[in-house]
Amino acid sequence: MGRAIEDHGARERFLSASEVGRLFAELDSNRNVQVGQVIRLLLYTGARKREVLDARWDEIDLERRLLTVPAARSKSKRPRHIPLSDAALELLRSLPRREDVPWVFFNARTMKPPVSIFYAWDSIRKKVGLAEVRLHDLRHSYASFLVNAGRSLYEVQKLLGHHDPKVTMRYAHLSPQAMLEAVNAVGDVVARARAGRAVAVATD
Repeated sequence: MGRAIEDHGARERFLSASEVGRLFAELDSNRNVQVGQVIRLLLYTGARKREVLDARWDEIDLERRLLTVPAARSKSKRPRHIPLSDAALELLRSLPRREDVPWVFFNARTMKPPVSIFYAWDSIRKKVGLAEVRLHDLRHSYASFLVNAGRSLYEVQKLLGHHDPKVTMRYAHLSPQAMLEAVNAVGDVVARARAGRAVAVATD
């Protein structure tokens, strides 16, 4: 099961790989296709909910593989560039588009971005036994997957759009194995250096 932690009073929940598998299996069969697409894109990008719900096609560069959140909609009030993975790119290319609608996701009645997807999400998460998981926890999960894959906190900071590295430090504890591999790298360098010297002495 994924983990929940307390960080200065703020609850954070991280999905495990098996939980993601259960979630995506439900999305594959759920009748609310658009909400499923939104949920997938949130997990593929680590973007904030409104960064995805309010995204416009003219903010997406499929060639450069970037979603640019304009300053007006960015939490930092600066443009934010979100790299698009292969999975995110494939999802975006599969979406239906209308020439008269600029938004990536839109309500078929109003032709405007969805105001909320809470009720659909609430139904989906309860079906797969993840009733306590919030949409924002998909962003935390994205970060935890990066850290556990050995990516640096600097990379995580840039991908999440954190301007203060202290905010990203909350994820530092997630991968003790990665930390062990990092410190063992020093021992490996020393061992190779000693082995090289031993060979050099033996051939003198």
